[in-house]
Amino acid sequence: MKKLTILPITSNLTGRLNFNQLSDLVADFEWNTLPHSNWSESYPYQPEVRFKIGYTEKELIVQFDVAEEQLRGNYSEANQNVWEDSCVEFFISFDDRKNYYNIEFNLIGTGLIGYGSPDKATRNRLSAAEIETVQTFSLIERHSGTDKHWTMIQVIPLAVFKFNDTRDLKGKTIHGNFYKCGDNLKQPHFVSWNKIDNPTPNFHLPQFFGELIFG
Repeated sequence: MKKLTILPITSNLTGRLNFNQLSDLVADFEWNTLPHSNWSESYPYQPEVRFKIGYTEKELIVQFDVAEEQLRGNYSEANQNVWEDSCVEFFISFDDRKNYYNIEFNLIGTGLIGYGSPDKATRNRLSAAEIETVQTFSLIERHSGTDKHWTMIQVIPLAVFKFNDTRDLKGKTIHGNFYKCGDNLKQPHFVSWNKIDNPTPNFHLPQFFGELIFG
């Protein structure tokens, strides 16, 4: 099981945020890769993906950086099938993997957030209004003859994790995993930070979450 320390951000996020401001806040944080191309026999394509993460008293800040062959951002309404687009995902559990939040955003900032146990019949989606409290900032680069590149920064209010007590996170150890997918791209793929050992594609397996330690 991988371990990752989430470092604190001392600056308060006030006023109208922008991509450059947020990028500067986490500029010195370490990049972490998504090295595992799960189910590679059926889905051999592997985009280059990395992420970094930090936290304040009120938010998680997550930055994804992606280079991939095709860009797709068809969905524009909360809780639509964003996993079919160029999509980055962050699953997080505050109760030792009994329940978890799946936070999924496509490259144009459309989100889906669910909560519950691994049994999908018990899972519920957050409302569109709650999902839209997550601020997203995307930068997309397209160059002919090469992979397309996009970067997204997500500002996730801790209030999104409404079924858990997220006060005073410093020193706590929780669990989570980071993913990149694109089910309806020309070359579908399912890559992750912590490896998933399952015969068929499925990100909803918290037993394969890594440890996240709030520094």
